[in-house]
Amino acid sequence: MLKLSVVVPFYNVRTYAPDVLRSLRPDAGDGVEFLLVDDCSTDGTSELLERAARDLPGAVHLRHGRNGGLATARNTGLDAARGEYLAFLDGDDWLAPGHLARTLAAIRGLNCDFVRTDHVRVTGRERVVERVPYGPQGVVADPRAAILPAGRTTSVDYPYAWAGMYHRRLLDRGLLRFTDGLRTAEDRPWIWRLHRGARSFATVGLPGVFYRRGVPTSLTQIGDERQLDFIRAFDQVLSDTAEDHQAGELLPKAVRTYCAIIAHHIGTIERFEPAVARKLRSMSARALGRMPRELLDQALNSMDHERASVLRGLRRRAGAAAGTGAGAAAGAAASAPGASA
Repeated sequence: MLKLSVVVPFYNVRTYAPDVLRSLRPDAGDGVEFLLVDDCSTDGTSELLERAARDLPGAVHLRHGRNGGLATARNTGLDAARGEYLAFLDGDDWLAPGHLARTLAAIRGLNCDFVRTDHVRVTGRERVVERVPYGPQGVVADPRAAILPAGRTTSVDYPYAWAGMYHRRLLDRGLLRFTDGLRTAEDRPWIWRLHRGARSFATVGLPGVFYRRGVPTSLTQIGDERQLDFIRAFDQVLSDTAEDHQAGELLPKAVRTYCAIIAHHIGTIERFEPAVARKLRSMSARALGRMPRELLDQALNSMDHERASVLRGLRRRAGAAAGTGAGAAAGAAASAPGASA
């Protein structure tokens, strides 16, 4: 068995792919494989990956016949992975020299299921270190202990799959795969499942991943309908958490996080195409209507006035729509043959 498999999806990132490929080279060789997954690029990225498969030790070029999104591309890499440990990187980011070797040494030394690392957020020329919202570092802990409290940023709010390394036993237990077809927020159900299902983890610092923000081809910069997959992603978080044996403790955190994400998207609604913005409002209203009422009230009461007001307005919209539907159904029933007062 190889020591490490690194899954790196690419989609139309020809401008940035050379940086990530160069950054892999210092960690190449000695039992490391790089699974370069081309998600049906159309801009010349494929040719770069074909060349890398010839020139970069351990590189394997895997190509999709049609575009499936980041979650599906990562799963393709996981299906091909042969390493005892696994890591992820995105095709428009890059690594500090030796970062993978240092992280591998850390997880082996701690002998835990997974480790989480800090990272460097890159916006233009600006560099900012983002920390894992959990401490202390270098201490093995129960991943469930990092989910709560509900009202504070915790490890499940730091969902980046590439910010860490994972033992293969998690893959064998079904904890590392992503929900196929999710085009955004694919890491949210993933990180919750990981923290509920793994037995041990640790944070180790090591900010060696450079996370590029503001990339024009990134879905975070594109206001089309694919962005709305966050609704499906968080619906999955709620449904999965509701089945957990600690649902009563964990659901308030899941509901509050869902509400915060809805408020964020509504607060930046001007970046969406008009038709998508309308759909965002209606889908968000329905999502609030599906949440347990008591937990939703708790979440809104714990939030700042501006966000809570926006969400309460959406909830009223959902209630009005439900009332209109009920009224229409009642009217239809009253006019049906044989109906009586």
